[in-house]
Amino acid sequence: MVKPPTSGIRPFLKWAGNKYRIMHQVERMLPEGKRLVEPFVGSGAVFLNTEFEDYLLCDSNRDLIDLFNLLKRRGRKFIQECELFFKDKNNNEAQYYKFRERFNTIDDRQERAALFVYLNRHGYNGLCRYNSKGGYNVPFGRYKRPYYPTTELELFRKKTRQASFKHLPFEKAFTQLRTGDVVYCDPPYLPLEQSSNFTSYSAGGFSMEQQHTLVELAVQHSQDGIPVLISNHHTPFTDKYYDPQAKKREIFHVQRYISRDGKNRNKAGEVLALFCMD
Repeated sequence: MVKPPTSGIRPFLKWAGNKYRIMHQVERMLPEGKRLVEPFVGSGAVFLNTEFEDYLLCDSNRDLIDLFNLLKRRGRKFIQECELFFKDKNNNEAQYYKFRERFNTIDDRQERAALFVYLNRHGYNGLCRYNSKGGYNVPFGRYKRPYYPTTELELFRKKTRQASFKHLPFEKAFTQLRTGDVVYCDPPYLPLEQSSNFTSYSAGGFSMEQQHTLVELAVQHSQDGIPVLISNHHTPFTDKYYDPQAKKREIFHVQRYISRDGKNRNKAGEVLALFCMD
């Protein structure tokens, strides 16, 4: 089983499936290049723990990209504003649902971004999930004293000088590529079982058709000289559609932390597939 790294920068967001624990594997597979492009930036673990000249970090989750852009633009003042929500009086079920309701009904991006940090740290198990209408619907997490990640926020803020953040679907992110880029894709994972499909990461989910499209884009751009690394669960789908096209593949096991049954968080197969030219 993969063990977490002894050093490195942890993301400030709790995030199901974040790549901090497998950064050694990701680093071994990532080719060299001038700019790293991530169509699914998530918590930013790969961004934080790699050294490229520049980064283009995209995601279909507008709340996430707004948060990163505000952190980049407003810096320490924004970090201080977020911390105001982390009071003992706000760590209870009633207040959590009041804040969640406010998050779902206001348009002010600055307040929504600060509330996003609160909801992320107080919500259940590091989930980021929306219903079919786009409402954030993660339940209260019942933590004794949620950690406010001041240090992690500051480290993220410092590295944003090298990065551009864009709210884009992954298909559009691929249209931004240029010579010298390296692409890392961490899409919503294929389900290991029907009950474990956590693809409602942004309103609309992530379909099997989109999984196919991602492979097609990886093949297309790798043939144009831009390497694409994809991570996913190791499933019959990845055996069928990654193997014939990928130049290199690595399979290993990681501990599952997201499961409806807390006693059944077993090791799951993970695959990294590199699409590139010879």
